[in-house]
Amino acid sequence: QVRLVESGGGLVQPGGSLRLSCAASGFTFSTYTMYWYRQAPGKEREFVADITGAGGSTNYVDSVKGRFTISRDNAKNTVYLQMNSLKPEDTAVYYCNTHLWGKAYWGQGTQVTVSS
Repeated sequence: QVRLVESGGGLVQPGGSLRLSCAASGFTFSTYTMYWYRQAPGKEREFVADITGAGGSTNYVDSVKGRFTISRDNAKNTVYLQMNSLKPEDTAVYYCNTHLWGKAYWGQGTQVTVSS
């Protein structure tokens, strides 16, 4: 079955960095676009970034452009989100996502807290 498992979250000071990972299984990983979303307390889940199957194209929400980088290693079935210059407003649960056969699949999420 399709499985997405995020890791790498934690507590970091403003200006710090974290790298999130999402390990995927149960489908042909290299074929599909992968997404990162986040959900802050009391807010709706929002798109953060995506990357095409071959990794040749990426997109970002404006608020993270220049600070976050999405990448993937198709040999390891893993997608990453490198987050630099973190701000308190980046605090959220971060989710990995993909769409297969018309259905959305989500991981369990990993908490990122940016605070001094």
